[in-house]
Amino acid sequence: MEYTEKKFNLSELKGISKKNIEEHLRLYSGYVKNTNLILSKIAELSKNEADNAYILGELQRRFGFEWGGMRNHEYYFKSLEGGSKPLPAKSKLKIAIEKEWGSFDAWLARFKAVAMTRGVGWAVLYYDPSTSLEGTRDKSLGAGNGRLLHAWVDEQHIGQLMGIEPVLMLDMWEHAFVYDYPTSEKKKYIEAFFNNLNWEVIEQNFYKSLA
Repeated sequence: MEYTEKKFNLSELKGISKKNIEEHLRLYSGYVKNTNLILSKIAELSKNEADNAYILGELQRRFGFEWGGMRNHEYYFKSLEGGSKPLPAKSKLKIAIEKEWGSFDAWLARFKAVAMTRGVGWAVLYYDPSTSLEGTRDKSLGAGNGRLLHAWVDEQHIGQLMGIEPVLMLDMWEHAFVYDYPTSEKKKYIEAFFNNLNWEVIEQNFYKSLA
């Protein structure tokens, strides 16, 4: 069974051009194709594993990169569907953010700082449902026992936090903004991303992570 390239209903975005989105989607398409290609090659070469051990090892190493690129972009583009929508003041996600960082603005500043990490990769917000921040246990948040965490993911796959689902993913590869901003102005791209973010999608990711 092959992975299928997803289609995203993206309206015109403020500060992120149609050209940049079109080129970005082509790159996502390549990750899907390469994921399928690598899996098919692994299946083929595994028929003679002894003779193909080296190339199989390298293909398996490459698979994490291509699969990560495919899945990361699906989170990213999905979060921009449906137009900009705010996070409700009484949402469970906002409550969790305020408990973890003290205020939504404090969290936002910290997340943007993560996004400015040198190099290519992703700024990611995760929710770990199994580990609580002392003094923040809240039964209204599903199991009532978890905390939000940040991570910087190098390339597409190095540094992912295992066993938990992403809530928010921001692509900080240059291809995400190269048609709109020089690398010296990537802060403007970060602002544009949040100006277009559909928080309803992000909140749904959060609810899924509570399970």
